[in-house]
Amino acid sequence: MMIAAASALPPLFVLLALMLVGVVLMSLLLLRLQQSLLAGYFLCGVIIANSGILGALGGANMQEGISQMSEFGVMLLMFTLGLEFSLSDLKYVHRLALFGGGWQMGSCALVAGGVALACGFSGTAAVLVAVALTMSSTAVSLKTFQDLGQESSPGARMALAVAIFQDLFIILFFLVLPLLLPEPGHHEDVSMLSRMGSLAWRGGLFVVVAGVCARWLIPGLLHAVTRTRNRELFTLSVVGCCVGLAFIGGMLQLGLALGAFVAGLAVSESIYKPRIHADVMPIKDLFLTIFFVSVGLMVDVAAALRHWQVLLLLTASLMLIKTTLITVIARRLGLVHRQALMAGIGLSSAGEFSLVLLQKAGPAGLWSADIQQILIGSAALSMGLLPALMRGGEPLGIRLEKLGWGRRKMKLPESDILRQRIKGLSEHAIIVGHGPVGEKLNKSLLDQGIKTLVIDLNAETVRSLKRQGQPVLFADAAHEETWELSRLREARLVAFTFPDATVTADGIALVRHQREDIPILARARFASDVERLKRLGATAVVNDELEASRAIVDQAIVMQGEE
Repeated sequence: MMIAAASALPPLFVLLALMLVGVVLMSLLLLRLQQSLLAGYFLCGVIIANSGILGALGGANMQEGISQMSEFGVMLLMFTLGLEFSLSDLKYVHRLALFGGGWQMGSCALVAGGVALACGFSGTAAVLVAVALTMSSTAVSLKTFQDLGQESSPGARMALAVAIFQDLFIILFFLVLPLLLPEPGHHEDVSMLSRMGSLAWRGGLFVVVAGVCARWLIPGLLHAVTRTRNRELFTLSVVGCCVGLAFIGGMLQLGLALGAFVAGLAVSESIYKPRIHADVMPIKDLFLTIFFVSVGLMVDVAAALRHWQVLLLLTASLMLIKTTLITVIARRLGLVHRQALMAGIGLSSAGEFSLVLLQKAGPAGLWSADIQQILIGSAALSMGLLPALMRGGEPLGIRLEKLGWGRRKMKLPESDILRQRIKGLSEHAIIVGHGPVGEKLNKSLLDQGIKTLVIDLNAETVRSLKRQGQPVLFADAAHEETWELSRLREARLVAFTFPDATVTADGIALVRHQREDIPILARARFASDVERLKRLGATAVVNDELEASRAIVDQAIVMQGEE
């Protein structure tokens, strides 16, 4: 009776209810096991799809609901990715993005495409497989770097740079994707020239519409809504812009996903971005949940189990090959061995765009249903394994270094650091990082008549300090040559002013290798990092948590005294 009653309910509502209840239960279990929630979302979808409950509740209607929910999940995910994308970030990591991202995608695509062709795939299928497996997961890797407290590390910057390049590439690839996949309603005898012409005018029209919306309509709408001071209306307007541009992209047969991504881009550089983040981004986890569960709903466990050896082999090969290639590329770009390995592992999985492409390619008949299940299963499994592999990346790097990996002297990339020589400095303080803390420390030491040398990896900061006449190096504290150029042997103090304990630890080890007597001042975000940095040789460590608690206690006492 209950099943019959449930069958009368709207399929999308039934599906959404199953998804959300299942996600809550699965998340509670995975939090106890300290595992990735994103992998749990996918696993929840797999369980729902293969438990038989969907067939009992809705049959064919439920399968249509799965397809619709999957498309909706993809659209929402693409909007959040577009919203987080920022061309302003590119100027800080443009070298890593252009060279690192280009080499990463080129080398990985050649390997994946070559293997696909050798396995009998057609040229079109090989291209789609190559692009899908070349993409990496931005959501999982950057979130794991944050969980590890390494979001500011060189490895994380490398991952961010490559992610930016991949986003730029996939925008262009989505535009030409209709040429590779058969278009609905078109006959096979339609010439490629006609298809290119059709795509050109549809793409051109969409670019014009999106440009007008991004330049005038969306900012004007948000400005009018902001003046009402109605928070709910602002959030509704932002989501409405996403759905509206996605609708236009769908009407022009360019895909809902592309329209939603462009909608995110349209508001990502506006003056309203901070408020959009505050109001809209908290529901990003819901968007991710719907996407990953919807992907899990499309996995046929029986088909995957029939080919489990191939699935595991593909996953292992994908992650091993990408880790190796990206680690080598990162080393060539100047990252130290351990950080290069972390970048390689962080970019080793398939990504969200991989799943989007595979979902779009499946109905085109480029490969069999079993191969589709193997590809989707492998991509999802690699994303699920990524957090655990990244947690083991740093211990593995330390172990390899102890075995002799990376003992050769490193060569820095060609940049200002190779041309700039700090001459004549002695009895100076070396300040690593020129954020708010480093800036105040630098000013205070200069006011005391102490000469300073700043080391920073922000190109804009370095250029600004150069214009002010401040001795500065555009360099990485984890490079041995950085400390040679800084005239460490003539210095009187070294201060690490950023809270990234991983980079600070590498820098302290290099400083102590050259100078055992110099005072080293360090900063740590968490109390657990304080003793580790002191063991490595830090003279004093300022703990952000401890200092913040002291300030809050002092202010609370002052406020109580004023009553």
